[in-house]
This record gives sequence, structure tokens and C-alpha cells, in this order.
Amino acid sequence: MFVTPAYAQDAGAAGGLISIIPFVLIFVIMYFLLIRPQQKKMKDHRAMVDALRRGDQVVTQGGLIGKVTKVKEDGELEVEIAEGVKVRVVKQTIATVMSKTEPATKD
Repeated sequence: MFVTPAYAQDAGAAGGLISIIPFVLIFVIMYFLLIRPQQKKMKDHRAMVDALRRGDQVVTQGGLIGKVTKVKEDGELEVEIAEGVKVRVVKQTIATVMSKTEPATKD
């Protein structure tokens, strides 16, 4: 009852700052646990796809296993899934590279 109005207003301003801190902490934790690892995974996948070359054995996201026979510039690959059976595949749908080939030497 004997508290001055100026003293009461000061306590409210500090309470507003304290109520924001948990939201900031939640965002920071979400960034380090979810967002950052996902960005790293995407970067690694992009590097793997950019390093594809003829002769690599790959697995697509659809589960097809085949050998890269041609790398096209427009984001496509030609993959041989059986002898004489070649399919066109979008580069970004490559899930893993099972075996890499050595680069050809220039003699």
C-alpha cells in the first residue's frame, strides 16, 4: 500500500526481460540440435553429388542400384541398372555412393 508508482514500474520492466529469456534459450538450443546438423548434412550431400563421375556405383532414393555411365550438365545422370538397361536420374535423388572409381590418368 505504501509503494510508490515509480518503484512498481521498475519491477515490471525487469519482469518482461526475464520472460523473454526462455524463448531465446529455446531457439538457441533448437538451432544447435536441429538446424545446424541438417545444414551440415545438406552440404555433405551436395558435395557428394557434385563429385559423381562415370563408373561410380550409386544407390538412388528409390532403392535402385546402378553404375553411372554418363554425367550430364543439366543435373541428370545416366545410370545403368542392368546390362543394357540405362535410366535417366536426377542428381539430387542419389542417396549414397557405394563405390567410387579412380580418376583416369592422362598419358
